[in-house]
Amino acid sequence: MIILTIRTDREVAEVGVYDSQNQLAYDSWQAHRALSTTLNKKILEILNKLSISREEVQGIVVFKGPGSFTGLRIGMTVANALAYGLNLPIVSHGGEQWLTQGVKALEAGENEKIALPEYGSPAKTTAPRS
Repeated sequence: MIILTIRTDREVAEVGVYDSQNQLAYDSWQAHRALSTTLNKKILEILNKLSISREEVQGIVVFKGPGSFTGLRIGMTVANALAYGLNLPIVSHGGEQWLTQGVKALEAGENEKIALPEYGSPAKTTAPRS
């Protein structure tokens, strides 16, 4: 099973391609404020490097947090859009074992359909004006 992995909860973003538990390719880069302009490019680069088309990907595992609000939001949006557009199963996990747990979940046939982030604390919003 060809699996695309995405982690965007911190300044260094990561994408990987796995064949079940075997890592085929991995890339990390200092994305910080350029994440929204570099993530799709990095995904295409890693797939092209392996001569794998988007249509050959069979599932997506995405890190769900906790972490940076904007980083998680961008990563989840890209992962969910790819899963929806390519009709792929998607799972999200957090913690140190996120990747292993995510791959096992995909292989077991799980599909969240829409992956949701966990930010680690309630959102800090401005109170409405009276």
